[in-house]
Order: sequence, then structure tokens, then C-alpha cells
Amino acid sequence: MGVKKLRNIFFIVATALALLASSCSLGNRLEMKTASVSDLTGNFNVIFYGCNYNNDFETVAILAKEDSPYPFEPYAPDFNYRVVKGIPANEALREAGDFVDCHSSFHKPLLSKLVDAKGETLGFEVRPLYHPFTLGFDDALNIDYRIKDGKVVVKIRLLPTVERMLSDGGSRDKD
Repeated sequence: MGVKKLRNIFFIVATALALLASSCSLGNRLEMKTASVSDLTGNFNVIFYGCNYNNDFETVAILAKEDSPYPFEPYAPDFNYRVVKGIPANEALREAGDFVDCHSSFHKPLLSKLVDAKGETLGFEVRPLYHPFTLGFDDALNIDYRIKDGKVVVKIRLLPTVERMLSDGGSRDKD
């Protein structure tokens, strides 16, 4: 083998190892599944994220099981959310539903459960769905849940399409 081939092989192996190392450092991604009201039992620490101004699309309520082995931590400044601890299931769901109804285009809440790799439910999410005529679709959020350093780290962002719509006033053909 020539030096050039060895250099190429080394580069490919080094790149693969770097990608593997970075993907592991991001944490284990958790899965969202469809949930029903009857799935909620016990007490919850509820994270109320967003609804900072009228018509805030970046709004969600996260119901973390009080007895979860992982505390939930939003990847956001403290002023973007508040946490209320020890709320019984029915009250937590009612408060979450009321909270996400803060936008004039709110249509209905979507309840999902957050499941780890073993299939254990760690918590629930109540996300607002909007009337499709507002954005062209009903869901405005991209939410990522990962277990990292013994916590569930929650990254909440608007979908890139929604960000573009809001930042340019909804116009595609600006001069």
C-alpha cells in the first residue's frame, strides 16, 4: 500500500471515530409515544415552558414523573420556564392543557408519553396543536429529549419552517 492510500484510510477511520464519539456524548435519545389520559397516575413535577407573550408558538408543558430516576432539565434560560412540583395527575393534566392554550390559533392539546430504552415511562408531554390555516400544519415544535449526565435534557425549538415564517413576516418573496 502506498502512503496516499494509508493516509486516506487513516482519515476515514479518524472521521468515523470522531462521529461515533460525538454521537455518544449527545446522550441517549428518548422516544415519544401516543398516550391516553388513563396512563397518567401519581404525582408530577410540571415544567411550564414558553407562553411568555401573546401568541407564543414556543410553548409546551412537560409532566415529569415525581419518582422518575432522572430529573428533567430544560436546555433554556430560567426565565423561559417555571416548575411546579408534586401535582397530582388529574390536576397536572388540567393545568398543562390550560397552559398550552395561550395562542389565538390553538386548536387542541396533544398528549404523548416519554419512554426510555427499557420501555419505562419517564413522563408526559402536552403540546399545543394549532389550526392548520395558521402555519400550513398543526405542530410548530421540535423537541428533543436525551438522557445525559443522569438527567433528561430537554431542548425545545420551533421548527425551522416556523422560525423562517416568523422572522421574515411570512413572506417568501421579499425584495
